[in-house]
Amino acid sequence: MIKLGERIKELRLRDGRTQEALAGKLGVTAQAISRWEKGICYPDMELVPSIANCFGVTIDELFGYEADSMQRL
Repeated sequence: MIKLGERIKELRLRDGRTQEALAGKLGVTAQAISRWEKGICYPDMELVPSIANCFGVTIDELFGYEADSMQRL
């Protein structure tokens, strides 16, 4: 199960950002960020690279796959 919203919240809090600040950087509303974090909906696929870039992580890391890739190495 994809827990993208939880990961976005975790990364946002890690960086000390508010939902409003993240929303402004991504060009969406704070309500959109809130809905993603609560798992009500997901961001548009076009936004996924921007979200990953905003947090300085890969798309795989954004989706929580970093542990899996490390195991294969």
